[in-house]
Amino acid sequence: MQIVFHSDIGKIRKNNQDYAGHFKNKKGITLAVVCDGMGGHKAGDVASEMAVSHLGHAWEESQLTTSEEVTKWMLKHISIENERIVGKSNQYSDLDGMGTTLVAAALFDSEIVIANIGDSRGYLYGNDKMLQLTEDHSLVNELLKSGEISSEAAVNHPRKNVLTRSLGVSAEIDIDIAIFPVGVENSLLLCSDGLTNMLSDNEIKEILKEPISVDLKVEKLVSLANERGGIDNITVLLANFATREEQ
Repeated sequence: MQIVFHSDIGKIRKNNQDYAGHFKNKKGITLAVVCDGMGGHKAGDVASEMAVSHLGHAWEESQLTTSEEVTKWMLKHISIENERIVGKSNQYSDLDGMGTTLVAAALFDSEIVIANIGDSRGYLYGNDKMLQLTEDHSLVNELLKSGEISSEAAVNHPRKNVLTRSLGVSAEIDIDIAIFPVGVENSLLLCSDGLTNMLSDNEIKEILKEPISVDLKVEKLVSLANERGGIDNITVLLANFATREEQ
């Protein structure tokens, strides 16, 4: 498969607190990760880079071959990383309160295992249909689910950035993990909210369906988010299952 990712500072922020990467384990299975850090100046950078780098290194040392093994691995190692970030935050005053969102996906030929905490998202696109695989752990989504606000009001809600779950903020952690079937016609999109706050799902889908390269799709998504204002860091990771040779 082909995987392309790009992380952009956007038009407003002074530093990029997003971090992303993809890694192969000893059996050739790929793990893709996108994190969106939060906290004081520089602290968000530290949390997001820690999460991606440490999970990536642990993955490269693994020999997992089944979705059941991966599910257990994700629960264990994301929890370990949560403890590590909480520990660093408590150890250094300039890192106090740091944390990060996380969306991670293990990519098999016929299925994916996806885990998330926070409001970074995963989507599966294929045959002109796009499915959101993750649920936002945010105050606005809770208000939306309870019927207290409409989907229109959610778009520009003043507390849109308030998360109900994140990695590294509390010793207690609740991770969503799910398994989805995939086919060669599918593409997997992982992204930070710097993309989804600027573009609607339909706008994202229209770019994903274009008959252009994976690189150009990623470039167009980031560029359009910046054209719309680029109020946050923008990170996009796109995996194309139709292309068997990773680039």
